[in-house]
Amino acid sequence: MNALNIQKGASSHSAYDLRDPNAQVEESHTLAVLVENEPGVLARVIGLFSGRGYNIDSLTVAEVDHTGHQSRITMVTSGTPAVIEQIKAQLGRIVPVHEVHDLTVEGPAVERELGLFKVCGQGDKRVEALRIAEIFRANVVDSTLESFVFELVGTPSKLDAFAELMRPLGLSDLARTGVAALARGI
Repeated sequence: MNALNIQKGASSHSAYDLRDPNAQVEESHTLAVLVENEPGVLARVIGLFSGRGYNIDSLTVAEVDHTGHQSRITMVTSGTPAVIEQIKAQLGRIVPVHEVHDLTVEGPAVERELGLFKVCGQGDKRVEALRIAEIFRANVVDSTLESFVFELVGTPSKLDAFAELMRPLGLSDLARTGVAALARGI
């Protein structure tokens, strides 16, 4: 620590990334990979992870350029800095991969995820679920006499917090899309 109480390499968004690439601290990284939209590409990318024992925490894939036949794979993975660098290098060597971006270290990024939450309950629990949903700006997309389905868009941590508050109120099911992310600015 220095006089300003800032740890060395505390921020991956610093102009001076002083983190030790050989450190054994696990970090979560969001990777954006632009690939050819053709059969088998996703399997090859996923095979790279499973073959080496790496874990994917979140995965979203969609075609982003219809005329150019390109898709964007956004994935969240974790590992030591050396492992993340190895993943990026190996992804870049797969033939149908055009670009690999580590949104965690390249600068500010916007990350969002969609979640659907089914909450079953009656009486005061229903009222409390609606009150919490309003605080989180969740939308009611389905309602019956026994349950609600809430739709919530936000950061993964926002969805985690919402789920934790809904558990004691009768959270019975949930579905999440996975992280979609873009770098901010130009």
